[in-house]
Amino acid sequence: MAISRKPSRKKPLRRPRRASAAENGHRSARLFARAQKILVGGVNSPVRAFRAVGGAPLVIDRARGSRLWDVDGREYIDYVCSWGALILGHADPKVVSAVANQARRGTSYGMTSPLEIDLGERIACAIPSIERIRFVSSGTEAAMSAIRAARGFTGRDFILKFEGGYHGHADSFLVEAGSGLATLGISASPGVPAALAQLTLNAPYNDVAAVEKIFARHAGKIAAVIVEPVAANMGVVPPAPGFLDSLRRITSRDGALLIFDEVITGFRLAYGGAQGIFSVRPDLTVLGKIIGGGLPVAAYGGRREIMESIAPLGPVYQAGTLSGNPLAMRAGLTTLPRLEAPRFYDALGAKSLRLSEGLRKALRDTGIPGEVNATGSLLTLFFSSGPVRDFAGAKKADTARFAAFFREMLRRGIFLPPSQFEALFISAAHTEDDIDRTVSAARQSLEYIAPKE
Repeated sequence: MAISRKPSRKKPLRRPRRASAAENGHRSARLFARAQKILVGGVNSPVRAFRAVGGAPLVIDRARGSRLWDVDGREYIDYVCSWGALILGHADPKVVSAVANQARRGTSYGMTSPLEIDLGERIACAIPSIERIRFVSSGTEAAMSAIRAARGFTGRDFILKFEGGYHGHADSFLVEAGSGLATLGISASPGVPAALAQLTLNAPYNDVAAVEKIFARHAGKIAAVIVEPVAANMGVVPPAPGFLDSLRRITSRDGALLIFDEVITGFRLAYGGAQGIFSVRPDLTVLGKIIGGGLPVAAYGGRREIMESIAPLGPVYQAGTLSGNPLAMRAGLTTLPRLEAPRFYDALGAKSLRLSEGLRKALRDTGIPGEVNATGSLLTLFFSSGPVRDFAGAKKADTARFAAFFREMLRRGIFLPPSQFEALFISAAHTEDDIDRTVSAARQSLEYIAPKE
């Protein structure tokens, strides 16, 4: 519900005290200056450059639990959590121990190990739609490979994605993508051939009628629909009632495949992923982040007959030197059993609810228009005067106000994703005190940036 109350008449809080020279980030600044001379833009992933929010990017020294420390010794409560991969928090002792023990046995074999089999079986047991699985090293690689498998299996060329849906940076996906592209104001990436871009069809998220029209126009030509079952790369946007069921019905009727991109939602919302919550069975599923316990890993899997079109059983080629590497497999095998603990997801959801309600109350009390969208342990605060149900709604958010809020929160020791179009992630390591401190910092930050009477 949009918030439109008058600004609070409380005296706005002052900025936090002036930092000392050491706290001002001198070492971070020196390191980032070095980084800009060797790394493109000083970073290895664009959103880390803080271009959308301003200020000096963080340079991190270490992390543990719910905390990050930068190279100048400043401490932050972290809601990025390696973009959702660290559901147990940073440097979980059991995961660290397992990875260290595995490293002594070898970091990469270039051949199959029992660990790959064990993790594959565990994932398939949790997600019944996955009858066969292939491990890779990144979400982009997994989504790209799933699309190739869908095209090879169906003999069709078109894919349909949703505006604001980000499925990695493979050529087929960089048309009206969300997340990083939206953060930088890029609608489509140079370097993607026009002929290939024309094979990617886009529909508004949550718009079944638009999907029906596209299928009517391209009947029998669409290989697959790929969708985040809960959008999390335009900010968090849950599916409208019946939306995912309609996609299943439309694709089945036309002979197209339905691909769920659960790189973010897989093992985040529930042990069986979003598809278990919404009771919709896709043909293929893309996974990443949590299944590797914080190490680089992803996977794609699904119906046996589709997956067996992939080499060495079929003609659809995909390979990778570090696919299924034992470090990532060991980390995943140490992480996933922890998520089966009774009430694990209930506890995450309770912390998310506590934070969401605290943010909503802070918005009401300060009179700043805003929407808090939350699903499970994913949430986004949109500086928007209306509900956000799709990418068009997300793009109406006040990104300048978000940038000001981000900077004020950072000064108060709270690290949010440096983009209006990303999700906050809550981990098992976050405590109620962390949540309460975050809500207090949010109230102070909102009071500081609120329009003055």
